[in-house]
Amino acid sequence: MDLKQLFTQLESVFSGSLAIESHVRHALQSTQTVVELPSSTTPLPQPFLDVITRINANPICKLIAEMPFNWVPPQTSSDPLYAKHSISKVHVELLGPSGLVNSDEVRLGLYGMMPNAEYGIRTHEAEEVFIMLAGAVDWKLSEAPYKNHFPGDRSYHPSMMPHANRTQELAFISVYAWYGEISTDSYVYEGIPSN
Repeated sequence: MDLKQLFTQLESVFSGSLAIESHVRHALQSTQTVVELPSSTTPLPQPFLDVITRINANPICKLIAEMPFNWVPPQTSSDPLYAKHSISKVHVELLGPSGLVNSDEVRLGLYGMMPNAEYGIRTHEAEEVFIMLAGAVDWKLSEAPYKNHFPGDRSYHPSMMPHANRTQELAFISVYAWYGEISTDSYVYEGIPSN
């Protein structure tokens, strides 16, 4: 199994009008996708399987569930607080400097969080978009209150915009993309917001 079918379906997921989405589509189309998938895999925990099989999940979730990925917490930062708050997350970088397919143009991956978890305020130089595929998540942008997001919703974060997210009774799975300065050098994690 290779990534070609997944990348083709991801092109249609990034079908919105945001400029970042056209950059992602271009990166997906121009990528050679016949690559070796990981020989060591870690399956998705049950709370994620529960949401990706729900009727309102994006159809791409069926393919994602079949892919032999190594679902592990992201390693965007070496900050001990970040590591502590990442235990409840799963992640696979598909495109990017550490991706299954190398890219210096776009960082794109699958990302999810267990129920009743929180990922605090962070900033980074790259602009970013998350597209929800399954489950439910609340997003906080700058000083605004948290807002519910469900499958099909987007959360767009311009460069250096503080943002945070949390889950309630459901896990969530999303696809995200960074564009611009995709290095993690500018990434700053501030922890759980006080409001």
